[in-house]
Amino acid sequence: MATIGENIKKARNKLGLTQDDLVRKSDVKHTTLTKIESNVVIKPSVQTVAKIAKALGVLMEDLVK
Repeated sequence: MATIGENIKKARNKLGLTQDDLVRKSDVKHTTLTKIESNVVIKPSVQTVAKIAKALGVLMEDLVK
């Protein structure tokens, strides 16, 4: 089963976005995004996941499954 970080990274790459692009679109701190994508943070807050999902144009459920 993929982690939230792996799902975010996959969705971001599919859209051709860099981490910086996603940081700007989602209003999530760069350090936070980096930690989530590298699985340092494995349970990010609901608010953070919601911002990232909205910026990626996907449902939150798609990122957490």
